[in-house]
Amino acid sequence: MSEQAPGLVAGMERHQVAVYVAAMATGALVGWGVPEIGPGLEHAINPVLAALLYVTFLQVPAAELVHSLRVGRFLTAALVVNFLVVPLVVAAMFAFLPADQAVRMGVLLVLLTPCIDYVIVFSSLAGGSSQRLLAATPLLLLAQMVFLPVYLYLFMGSELASIVEPGPFITAFLVLIVIPLTLAWLTQTWAACRPVGQKTADAMGTAMVPLMAATLLTVVASQIPKLGGNLGDVAHVVPFYLLFLLVMAFVGLAVTRLFRLSTPDGRAIVFTGATRNSLVVLPLALALPDRLAMAAVVVVTQTLVEVTGMVIYVRAIPRLLPAR
Repeated sequence: MSEQAPGLVAGMERHQVAVYVAAMATGALVGWGVPEIGPGLEHAINPVLAALLYVTFLQVPAAELVHSLRVGRFLTAALVVNFLVVPLVVAAMFAFLPADQAVRMGVLLVLLTPCIDYVIVFSSLAGGSSQRLLAATPLLLLAQMVFLPVYLYLFMGSELASIVEPGPFITAFLVLIVIPLTLAWLTQTWAACRPVGQKTADAMGTAMVPLMAATLLTVVASQIPKLGGNLGDVAHVVPFYLLFLLVMAFVGLAVTRLFRLSTPDGRAIVFTGATRNSLVVLPLALALPDRLAMAAVVVVTQTLVEVTGMVIYVRAIPRLLPAR
């Protein structure tokens, strides 16, 4: 059994994309077949994500993370693509969105906030600079907490912008960034001092693909039931999400060239510009007044479209930005 386990892990790593597609398909079947488990699985999203990020942080030594923070050109490019370029792309799409305020609020909530969790995994699969994205995640989360109300005010007016509460962002920062990062650094320290610590860290490192698959399955299975009676309304926003993914691939490439980034850094910038923070803003959407309840469904739809799009990105971005 001990000999089979490493072979199984290696096989999963070789066929990661297929594993993730299978996880999404399983999640969809579970969500549609047993919709009553959706609320329970929704509570499991943050713990599974936190475990995934702990294993992700564990792959990069603390010293590398600190060093990555000093790479000003990459961080500047990440901030520019997420908080200057993306709002401009959204502004160009905004006039063509359905007139319903709830739909527009949902689209804005999810497209104006950059992803801070599974973007690291997908970027790494495509050969992106995962350690620099890791270093940038706290800054990206803090920046969106500041900028989101500003952009909502500009797009929707002061009445709707004031509805958004910072609580879910603060919770996400603690649960998805501070705790996993602290545990990862403690594990690295233990590994440096004790052989058993090193064995534990190595064992944890093999859990990346299973945890990513578990995250995708949990997200899809918990959110699919919510689409039930709203498929008609959801259909109107799917083309916008697909268009956003297509446009951001080339916009990210342009930003990469503007800042003269290396190929790995450029791929990471493309992914951070295209991948959105649906899992963190979902609680914001669920907390909105009843008249804006559709916003949560719109956010959930983006999750499903984006995860499918990321599977394509993993294959397409290395071709768009080939190694030099």
